[in-house]
Amino acid sequence: MSSFKIWVGPSSFVPSQRGANAMSTIAPTQPAFSLPLPAPEEVFRITVDRYDRMVESGLLGEDDPIELLNGVMVWKMPKKPKHSTVSRRCERMIERLIPPGWHVRKEEPVRIPDYDEPEPDIAVVRGDDNLYEDRHPGPGDVALIIEVAESSLLRDRGEKREIYARAGIPAYWIINLVDRQLESHSRPTGGAYPPPTVLGVADSVELIIEGYVAGRIAVADVLPKP
Repeated sequence: MSSFKIWVGPSSFVPSQRGANAMSTIAPTQPAFSLPLPAPEEVFRITVDRYDRMVESGLLGEDDPIELLNGVMVWKMPKKPKHSTVSRRCERMIERLIPPGWHVRKEEPVRIPDYDEPEPDIAVVRGDDNLYEDRHPGPGDVALIIEVAESSLLRDRGEKREIYARAGIPAYWIINLVDRQLESHSRPTGGAYPPPTVLGVADSVELIIEGYVAGRIAVADVLPKP
C-alpha cells in the first residue's frame, strides 16, 4: 500500500485558518509520520455540483487555496516570486494578442463536469466578464490553459494534463521553470494529448484561438532570467 508523509514542525505551511485550527493541538517538535493511502475505489469523490454548493454555502471559503481534481479537494501549491512574475508576463503578452471576443482569466475556476474544477494560472476564455457572473467557464469556453510549473511540475504534467485532455481543452501549455522550457500540448484525441512540443529559450510558441494564429510568444520573454 502506498503512503504519504506529513511534516509537522516549525516550518510547516498552514494554508488557511481552517488548517491552522486543525493542527493547533499538535506539538511543533513532532517528527514526520506516514499515513496509508486508501485504494482509489475507497475514496469518496465529490461532484463539481456538490463542491460549488459547499463554496456557495460558506462551508469552503472562496479564498481557501484548494481546487477540485478528480473529485478530491487538494491544496494548491504555494507560489514563489518567479511563478507569480511569469504568470503576470503571460497575462500581459496574451492580452495584447488575443482577438476581440476573448479575455484572460488568472487563477480562476474552470468547471469541468463531473469531478473537476481546477484553477489554472492562466486561461483564455470566450466573451467578457459579464458572461460569467452566474457561472464559471466550462471546456467549451476555453481556448488555452497555462500552468506555470516548478513545485507543481509533476501534478501539471500528470493529473492536470489528463483532466484538461479529457475535457477537450484545445491547447495546454506548461511553462516549466525547472527545465526552462515550454511544453505545448494541443489537439486532444480520445481524451488524451499526443506527445507535447517542447520549446526552449531560442523558440517561440503560436497562440492559436479557434484555429486562428493570433500571434507568437518568445519563450525567452516569458521565462525568468537564468
